[in-house]
Amino acid sequence: MTNFSFRYATNPTDVKKYGTDELRDQFLIEKLFVENEIQLTYSMYDRYIVGGIMPVNGSLKLETIPYLKSENFLDRRELGIINVGGSGTVTVDGVQYDLQKKEALYVGQGCKEVVFAGANGEQPLFYINSAPAHKKFPNKKVGKEDAEVIQLGEEKTANRRVLNKLIVNSIVETCQLQMGLTELLAGNVWNTMPAHTHNRRMEAYFYFDLEAPQTVCHFMGEPQNTRHIFMQNHQAVLSPEWSIHSGAGTSNYSFIWGMAGENLDYGDMDIVAPNELR
Repeated sequence: MTNFSFRYATNPTDVKKYGTDELRDQFLIEKLFVENEIQLTYSMYDRYIVGGIMPVNGSLKLETIPYLKSENFLDRRELGIINVGGSGTVTVDGVQYDLQKKEALYVGQGCKEVVFAGANGEQPLFYINSAPAHKKFPNKKVGKEDAEVIQLGEEKTANRRVLNKLIVNSIVETCQLQMGLTELLAGNVWNTMPAHTHNRRMEAYFYFDLEAPQTVCHFMGEPQNTRHIFMQNHQAVLSPEWSIHSGAGTSNYSFIWGMAGENLDYGDMDIVAPNELR
């Protein structure tokens, strides 16, 4: 079963007037994992799709949705998958890929059938991002050993973290989709600080490995007019191209970042110093 929702893009001038409920309605994706269902959110930010897939009793097939006006989901799209649960499999046009927790799979434009299932009696949780694509690139699994790993931050600023580039152009050929995973070390709570924007790309964040009842305060908005959204484990948030995207938790956590837009330059960021934020 596939459930889908739609989000319009927003104007930063309008967002300045939003209260708590409006911010959450427009940007927060609260429920991504439901047993035996595929949950999809289609956004008008670069026509980016964010989703969660939780196969419990058997497998789940990724079907097209009305917004795509296509016979198959990937007729004009590419797909990134990261498993954030137990062992699972993704079968693409008859070829099976085994995914452990924090492993990724890129699926190129034009693939007809993508099927998700559990493995070894474990419960996988497949987090997916998808963007329009104009060309087919080869499908590729990115295991833990294949990631490009960068150590970032310092203990004194509470943002020591490990960034794992997974679906990026130094590892996988894509049209515009980029995805990676960042893990905050124990005792560290800040992500993406100093903050930044990039008018060339939108971004989506997905928070996980956050123990209950802890929370993450996700910061967004224009650098001189910021807003915040309190988020729980396994929730995602859309970040427009004009918005910062940063967060601080009441404990450490991990998050997945996904991007699409004008270029594939990971370093294309307009940095905002901490003391410049308002």
